[in-house]
Amino acid sequence: MKERANIAVIMAAGTGVRAGFESPKQYMDLKGRMVLERAVDAFEKHGEIDCVAIVVHPREIPRVEKIVTRNDWKKVTHILEGGEDRFHSSLAAVRAFCHMSEDNLILHDAARPLVTERIISRVIESLRQYRAVGVGVPVSDTLFFTGPEHDQVIRVPDRNLFLRAQTPQGFRISILLKAYEKALADPSFSATDDCGVVRRYLHREKIRVVEGDDINIKITYPGDLEWLCRRVEN
Repeated sequence: MKERANIAVIMAAGTGVRAGFESPKQYMDLKGRMVLERAVDAFEKHGEIDCVAIVVHPREIPRVEKIVTRNDWKKVTHILEGGEDRFHSSLAAVRAFCHMSEDNLILHDAARPLVTERIISRVIESLRQYRAVGVGVPVSDTLFFTGPEHDQVIRVPDRNLFLRAQTPQGFRISILLKAYEKALADPSFSATDDCGVVRRYLHREKIRVVEGDDINIKITYPGDLEWLCRRVEN
């Protein structure tokens, strides 16, 4: 029996301007290539990825079409319109592939351009047993649990119980669709990542966590881009 298809979705609809960048960070240069290009390349070149979709701001569709043509990416089959919030981009992907409900969606932030082949492989391997998979790396700093004003330490939790979340996050499409159907019916719904949506609305669904890598950081501030530039080999 044919194994499930693995569909990579590159989330590139953000503007990035609030972080102090002059233009959306996914279109910025990282050692001679766009941040977006490096992120897509990782999935285009991975042997177990069947197709790739890129979710972008509507006004950026012509630019991304040119980028796809210039790179001659064979696996990029969809350029999807994202929305104002990140979950709108996830929804765009879920709706585009809902007819493939028992296949896998592997959602990745374009602003994490140095995701490794090993991380992608770990997610895909875990999706053979689980229907929801996240990526995490250990926390090295001490954590403070504070009040709403962040001006008092209420307790100091055991940092060994915490991981810093990364992407990609992988899901059986049917699971993510079900979670979002419940989420959209909730007037108080808000989300910053898809594992959080599954955890909140399908609380019995086990979410497997696989090991990430410190190089797989998300570009949030200009200094992050500089840090990655020093670590790009080619």
